Amino acid sequence: MFNIFGTDGIRNKANVGYITPENVMKLAISVVNYYKSINHKSVNNKFTVVIGKDTRLSGYMLEPALTAGFVAAGANVDLLGPIPTPGVAFMTRSLRADLGVVISASHNPYYDNGIKFFNSSGFKISQKDELEISEMFNSKQVLSSSENMGKARRIEDAAGRYVEFVKSSFPKNLSLSGLKIVVDTANGAAYKIAPQIFWELGAEIIKIGDNPNGININQDCGATHTEALQKYVLENKADMGIALDGDADRLIVVDELGKVVDGDYIIAAIAKDWKESGKLKGNNIVATTMSNLAMEKYLNSISLNLIRSDVGDKYVLQKMIEIGANIGGEKSGHIIPIDFSTTGDGCVSALQILAYIKKSGTKTSDIRKMYTPYPQIMKNIPRILDLNDPKIVSLINEVENILKDKGRIIIRKSGTEPITRIMIESENEKLIDEVFVCMQNIC
Repeated sequence: MFNIFGTDGIRNKANVGYITPENVMKLAISVVNYYKSINHKSVNNKFTVVIGKDTRLSGYMLEPALTAGFVAAGANVDLLGPIPTPGVAFMTRSLRADLGVVISASHNPYYDNGIKFFNSSGFKISQKDELEISEMFNSKQVLSSSENMGKARRIEDAAGRYVEFVKSSFPKNLSLSGLKIVVDTANGAAYKIAPQIFWELGAEIIKIGDNPNGININQDCGATHTEALQKYVLENKADMGIALDGDADRLIVVDELGKVVDGDYIIAAIAKDWKESGKLKGNNIVATTMSNLAMEKYLNSISLNLIRSDVGDKYVLQKMIEIGANIGGEKSGHIIPIDFSTTGDGCVSALQILAYIKKSGTKTSDIRKMYTPYPQIMKNIPRILDLNDPKIVSLINEVENILKDKGRIIIRKSGTEPITRIMIESENEKLIDEVFVCMQNIC
């Protein structure tokens, strides 16, 4: 079936493929046509869309193109300006809109861009919706009559509304006073919002990566490049460093010793805190197949279960909803505190970690003492492997016999590139070396 969507919305280099003004305008019309075709009802019987974006130069091109398409198809548009992806999900619910649209390529360089959609409940639209919209895109576009075209308006206080929402996730009896925090916003969507949140809650703030110019988003900064943040934390003797990515749906923490605290540790710390405070729903935590085995064993030691999903925050969310878990995420920093946010939310997740530190009186580095991660080796094969090939199946079985219950091997196709990713993990480094030699037949 024809599908213009990838693993997380529609992405490409700006002005290439579906990420051109002509195509995104066509996409917007297709979206409205699709929802009209299923008799979608909305406030005042007028389909309403909210649009948020990050700080990429191409956002100036894509935002008006999408707006033109939505208005031409008869939808009203609320423009939020630069705002984190979870802020769009929140505002979609808050404004009782029918659809939320994010213009962002997340942690990718400035020359990429993308478009993803949230439904009226603030969750990413279903694969069925994506396929139906793709079919509409490939068919004749239906425009509104002149008198029924939509209108566009700018929501001037969108950022302020989101700031107050995020602050509400922090316990009212706590303050961040006495903490010095370096905040790296990756020159992205949260460049004003994130520092404001932590400052208003009482912390002393040092800002980096907060001067976007359209082409420096994620460039040597943010959650995927923490070197500058680590340096600033040490130089300023800060208690913590907070790194977001370009659309602020990802969080990586740096402790006072300049060491990285990844998503696995963040999930474990929040789960422990919520369990102790009675906020945790059930005993199940969701993470992906890539999360460290040592983290799973730590959670088991405090009577919690780790339920694994496929890689990708949408799969984490699906599993969380399926089993009723209220915290989950990825090692890469997509943390979903579903009681507050319907998608990964770097700012809300950071406040949960800060609440844990303030309540327990611990240092950020104490989080890394929860467990010692098992060594992992990652390898990318520059082609898509046939995982049903008898030779590969036999090799995988051989490797699993070597590891037994002392480690894991994960082989998966990339969702974004024509490569196969291999991860080998074991508490015994000698076993990893032995397995890696075995895997040379594939590599």
